[in-house]
Amino acid sequence: MGLHNLNSLTVGVPEVEAVRGYYEDFGLTGEDDGWLSTTDGGRQLRLVPAPYRQLLRIEIGVDDFDDIGRIAGRLRRFDFAVSQMTDEVVTAVEPVTGVRVTAKVTRRLIQRPAPEAGYNQPGLVRRPEARAPGILRESAVRPRRLGHVVIGSTDQAASQHFFTDGFGLKVSDEVRDAAAFLRCSTDHHNVLVTRAPVNYLHHTSWQVDDVDEIGRGAMAMLQDHPERHAWGLGRHFIGSNFFWYLRDPAGTFSEYYSDLDCIIDDSLWSPRVWEDDKALLSWGPPPPPSFVDPEDLAAHMTGAHSAAG
Repeated sequence: MGLHNLNSLTVGVPEVEAVRGYYEDFGLTGEDDGWLSTTDGGRQLRLVPAPYRQLLRIEIGVDDFDDIGRIAGRLRRFDFAVSQMTDEVVTAVEPVTGVRVTAKVTRRLIQRPAPEAGYNQPGLVRRPEARAPGILRESAVRPRRLGHVVIGSTDQAASQHFFTDGFGLKVSDEVRDAAAFLRCSTDHHNVLVTRAPVNYLHHTSWQVDDVDEIGRGAMAMLQDHPERHAWGLGRHFIGSNFFWYLRDPAGTFSEYYSDLDCIIDDSLWSPRVWEDDKALLSWGPPPPPSFVDPEDLAAHMTGAHSAAG
């Protein structure tokens, strides 16, 4: 199946302008119609008013109308209602979280690689008589593209079933009885569905060139707003990527990442089921309790129930 990209997200927040300002500081470019863009992926985040923070829509890129037909057939075969279908678009609502998921015919994203950093190592000098490029950079950090989104679901297995059996995302790795790392591209994961006491948006993740850009971006974000810090710097075990998490004004985490595992040939990758001790961390500071269980979840549950009522 020709899935190839996580195109965009639509997120509802109570204070759109405050959250928009945060993501402009984060390095996204604000558009006049409410979208925010990355340098390579284009318009990838849309903010709209909502009574509490929530993921409203995911768009996935596919190659052609044959992919649209195959996805629609899979959705119907597993009794998921197709709410919209044309030659270029198919949409269905994930029944647990209520997120609208759309597959849309789009061109494949081609990224131009950044100049290689040239790290010196014991016995291997790649950068003689030159300072490290990372310390000489002065321009603002700009995320290259949207990488993945993490969704908390009250029925993790059912949500995973929708994405894999319905839309055709592939399982890269799992945490036993807790989470599934799913991909619609060559990235290790584009959608992570995790078990949670309430349906909610945990974080979005944005690719930058290397670990220096992670550090530079995070330090710039924290210079006048230390309250934005959430967790980092570190390296994940599952997915292998370097990370630093910050928190936006609505309470959603945003991640700078680099050096994520990539799966070009499915036959050469072996998905595994990991235990909790491998779920989050290879090295770095331990995750704060507020990252694992965000402080606003109780209020989020109340808000979600009020909105549903």
